[in-house]
Amino acid sequence: MSGDANWTGRAAEMAAIFMIGDGLLGLLQPQRHVDLWASDAAGSDVLVAPFRGKPGRRRVYGALQIAAGLAIAASQRPTRR
Repeated sequence: MSGDANWTGRAAEMAAIFMIGDGLLGLLQPQRHVDLWASDAAGSDVLVAPFRGKPGRRRVYGALQIAAGLAIAASQRPTRR
């Protein structure tokens, strides 16, 4: 694997880690997690609006994030040395 491909793999792994962690927080603490991200900032408020007052919906999305993150991580292969 070349240096650029290695960085691509690392970026994918970092995205997977973020997705798994964010999904786990959304699954276990949906209301707190949504409330933390709610703000007057246009971007974050739009993103959390579908989950406001709907902890079940956030839990389902969290489970999907975890599954997607695990799939991304599982697809990564280390460089052979």
